[in-house]
Amino acid sequence: MKVVLFNGSARKEGNTNYSLQLVRDELQKEGLECEIIWIGKDSLQGCTACGACIKNKDGKCVLPDDGMNSYIEKMIEADGIILGSPTYFADVTTNMKALIERAGYVCRVSGDLLKRKVGAAVVAVRRGGGTHVFESINYFYLIAQMIVVGSSYWNLGYGQAPEDVKDDDEGIQTFKTLGQNVAYVLKKLNS
Repeated sequence: MKVVLFNGSARKEGNTNYSLQLVRDELQKEGLECEIIWIGKDSLQGCTACGACIKNKDGKCVLPDDGMNSYIEKMIEADGIILGSPTYFADVTTNMKALIERAGYVCRVSGDLLKRKVGAAVVAVRRGGGTHVFESINYFYLIAQMIVVGSSYWNLGYGQAPEDVKDDDEGIQTFKTLGQNVAYVLKKLNS
């Protein structure tokens, strides 16, 4: 079983990445194959509502190649998808929003390609707005007919400067529990 984790932060080694690593480590302890992909380096364009994916139904976006189709392919191949984003003005980052819009649309109109996959949100937040980011990611999973996995608390890690989340003991435990819960659900679904 494979889980793909997307880091939507502009900071490759920031709080979002550290939080995703905590989840990944628990998944790997349970024998799951994992890959963290940093999309924060890209200039991903949002959906333009061109409708080509509705016509083509081929699991691909026709916009100029900005890496999106490789990300969509990774999602389709995975059993589990974890989206991680810092909180930017109480919402996901621009690149994470572009991934949600385009992958979501392409996969829905191409036969619900993400249906019954497992999904979980990972959020880094300085102070407030993190629950809206959590909701934005989970709305993507729910409209895609995915199975959303939770933890012992909302999947939020607190910190401002890179690696501040390492001081958030409750956040660390929440992400570890999340990884354990995702592994449990995937194993149950595949048994």
